[in-house]
Amino acid sequence: MSNLQLIIRREFVARVRNKTFIVMTFLSPFIIVGMVGLIIWLTTLNNDEVKEIAYIDETGLFETDFKSFDNIDYVNYTNVKLEAAKDSVISNKMYGLLYIPKKESTNSLAESIQFYADESPNYSILNTIESIIASKLTNQNYKAKGIDLTTIENAKARVNIKIENFSGEKTSKLSNIVKMIFGGAAGYLLMMFIIIYGNMVMRSVIEEKTNRIIEIIISSVKPMQLMLGKILGTSFAGILQFFIWVILGGVLLSIGMFVLVGDIDQSNMQEALKVMEDTQGGIVANVTEFLIEIQTLPLLELVFFFLIYFVGGYFLYSSIYAAIGAAVDSETDSQQFMLPIILPLMLGIYVGFFAVIENPHGTVSTIFSMIPLTSPIVMLMRIPFGVPWWEILISIIILIGSIIFMVWLAGKIYRIGILMYGKKPSYKELFKWLKY
Repeated sequence: MSNLQLIIRREFVARVRNKTFIVMTFLSPFIIVGMVGLIIWLTTLNNDEVKEIAYIDETGLFETDFKSFDNIDYVNYTNVKLEAAKDSVISNKMYGLLYIPKKESTNSLAESIQFYADESPNYSILNTIESIIASKLTNQNYKAKGIDLTTIENAKARVNIKIENFSGEKTSKLSNIVKMIFGGAAGYLLMMFIIIYGNMVMRSVIEEKTNRIIEIIISSVKPMQLMLGKILGTSFAGILQFFIWVILGGVLLSIGMFVLVGDIDQSNMQEALKVMEDTQGGIVANVTEFLIEIQTLPLLELVFFFLIYFVGGYFLYSSIYAAIGAAVDSETDSQQFMLPIILPLMLGIYVGFFAVIENPHGTVSTIFSMIPLTSPIVMLMRIPFGVPWWEILISIIILIGSIIFMVWLAGKIYRIGILMYGKKPSYKELFKWLKY
């Protein structure tokens, strides 16, 4: 046991003292938050750019409908000839020109409207213009058929479904989006952690094998102890890094919520969002509602299970990485064995994004959250939506059983491969080693 402790300590200290590890541990949360802030700022900057759109309305129907708002400024060119208007728009570097010709019927008019622009126009701007025109033409059709517009407007039903579970806890429509984002982020981060730290274990084995240091080490340490020491030492370094990220991320998230939200009680959420909408604009209101919804998530539960599945998934895959590192002489030779590792991880991500998000409690989501090679990712993406405790327990038990089996299997390959040099192993060769 003392030898195992020495190996664990050696691997842990080697990882923690690495300059790259130290820099990325403390810098990564700031980089992520900075990237999110940069995206929000760039989006806001892009939306602040005022786009001038000239329009010619030969019908006279839209005289009061094209009103400048937000980042669109409509300029009336109705009294200008079409060709002259085109030249003016180009010379004044305006965004585009909307041409509404005079037609006999609304149906033919709807098919004849044109938008002139040098660059491909923004989809949302075109959609806004189409909505204005469609609404006006629809009202004209109602009037032509003798239908009272006031009666139609009063007859419209406006539905705003309130979401509440059977225990009385209220949520909003944004809640599912927040759960999808957190579940997807957790699954993706777990996949990246497994690949990064698994590769660390493999590189460490290959380096010691190439330098022939391994021959000296195994003279006093059993190969299984050496493999477990590398896995445990690297996993402890990963857990330490994860906790630092959680603490720094929590602090940065709290600062962000304080800046944008302030001290807002959950019961006054709608009033607060209305104030944000009126005073600071829709983007800030959406960000504020998003941050408030984060407060309703079981963050401690998510962190706890992320740690459980990170350790479980890491042990499962790192034992495979260690076996591959022992079997090959260089990282180049290891590439032939990477597909069986990457494929289940990618499958878990795809199942998570296309099955779990669509139906987190469906058959596909449930099955893949039990399969040990995909369960760390898929189950993590399901947990924010609420998973019965017995399903999580079964998933963890299967994962632990698979870890024990995989470590035993990898140990047999590690024991033989660690002293094999100058031969590029194949899958057939690895299968033979399992029989020794």
